[in-house]
Amino acid sequence: MTLPPLSLRARIVALTAAGAVLAAVAVGYTVAAADGDGGAPDSVAAPGLTLDDAPGLYHAARKGDVRSAPYSSSGTGAADGARSRSTGLSCDRFYASGRSAVCIAGHPGLSQKTKVSVLDRKLNTRKTVVVGGIPNRARVSPSGRMVAWTLFVSGDSYASSSFSTRSGILDTRTGYLVKNVETLQLYLEGRRYHAPDVNYWGITFADDDNRFYATVATKGKTYLVEGDVKTWKARTLRRNVECPSLSPDGTRIAFKKRVREGARNPWRLHVLDLRTMRETPVAETRSVDDQAAWLDDSTLAYALPGRTKGTSDIWSVPLDGSDAEPSLLLRDASSPSPVVKGG
Repeated sequence: MTLPPLSLRARIVALTAAGAVLAAVAVGYTVAAADGDGGAPDSVAAPGLTLDDAPGLYHAARKGDVRSAPYSSSGTGAADGARSRSTGLSCDRFYASGRSAVCIAGHPGLSQKTKVSVLDRKLNTRKTVVVGGIPNRARVSPSGRMVAWTLFVSGDSYASSSFSTRSGILDTRTGYLVKNVETLQLYLEGRRYHAPDVNYWGITFADDDNRFYATVATKGKTYLVEGDVKTWKARTLRRNVECPSLSPDGTRIAFKKRVREGARNPWRLHVLDLRTMRETPVAETRSVDDQAAWLDDSTLAYALPGRTKGTSDIWSVPLDGSDAEPSLLLRDASSPSPVVKGG
């Protein structure tokens, strides 16, 4: 059946209606784009539970359930998972310090994306950012002002030669966001350096909210870099350093060092004295593929593969004493983050 042609008046009405629909869509798109993080942040807070209410060892349990468990930083007793409390958060990586926490989790969509949620001490969402990649590392500066994350953008293991990373930094005070720190002016062993294969990962902050440390990789080598947010420059300090973690007193870096080639048990945890540049292996002899967390100035916590495939357990190791031995803190857990009352 052939429909009769529309009159001029009908055409005008139809075009006006279509224009209104397109304008509404455009306005909605503009609002989302202006927000810069994929839409208005939704609350991920757990009713009534705050970092001050439940200090302890925060961690990601099964299916990313973030929980807080009591623990002994001395390693004399394992954390009691049965007495842990759920925050209601679901995160692949979680870290808290000072007045902030960060939760990074896979974001649904056609491409691999990660949702970065910045939280306050009540675990209410302050800001969200959606970035491309798979969740990998997360850190917060001691004051809580600076937040950082690392994502895999291809491959899924540091032991593979095919991986690539993207690291970002957010200043929660000013709102300044850097989605890719590869824009840093890099000085490699004293000389200005450019290369298309430069990758950064594992950011850790000093207590001045300006200085930070990270791993940079290029030409098959890894380096510890010291970065400066204000000048946006970084310089290499030492070779063969991955996933650095700055001690609470700011004097040492815990890191994983490649001690053998290949993908089978390649790393061992070490601690670097930033004043003397002397490095010391810790008592943990198993290969640790994690960014260790400091429970205090003399104890590290980290994840190791669990009893069943795809799971992990959290262990700790003291750094002083000739009889130091690793201790199991939590089973079926990862992403350790010690939290004290009051930050």
